[in-house]
Amino acid sequence: MTTWRPHPGIRVVAIGLHWRAGRLLAAEVRDNAGRLRGVRPLGGEIEFGESWRTALIREFREELGLDITIKGEPLMMENIFVHEDAIGHEVMFIAEVAFPDGAFGGQDRIDFREDNGEQIVARWFDLADLDVEGGPSLYPGGLKGLLRGASDGAA
Repeated sequence: MTTWRPHPGIRVVAIGLHWRAGRLLAAEVRDNAGRLRGVRPLGGEIEFGESWRTALIREFREELGLDITIKGEPLMMENIFVHEDAIGHEVMFIAEVAFPDGAFGGQDRIDFREDNGEQIVARWFDLADLDVEGGPSLYPGGLKGLLRGASDGAA
């Protein structure tokens, strides 16, 4: 298991919201002991000189091997968080994305590897099951409220 810690500076990231039957695709986030802490939509860091749109398309191509379509303009969010006693700080572009027809149809999970070799599991989650007692958290913190304010999550 890889021990992940937040970047020591401010990161600018793009994450994609992919919905299927009202459920959000998100990757599992685990602690150092391998316990599920929460889930986070897919995406990653924007490279220097790269637009958020280009970064989001690149991240999905690298992680899932497919070309997404970005739907509309992004929501913006600042995310200051603590993971395993380390502080992280991100500025986030958050946009709805569509997959090509039939992509991952019938699958309830997607397994892929990050650039560092870490095995990742992504699943579709009902927002009602996230950020509730006994359920996983939705990261970044505050995203659920932002999504509830922006849409009904049924895209």
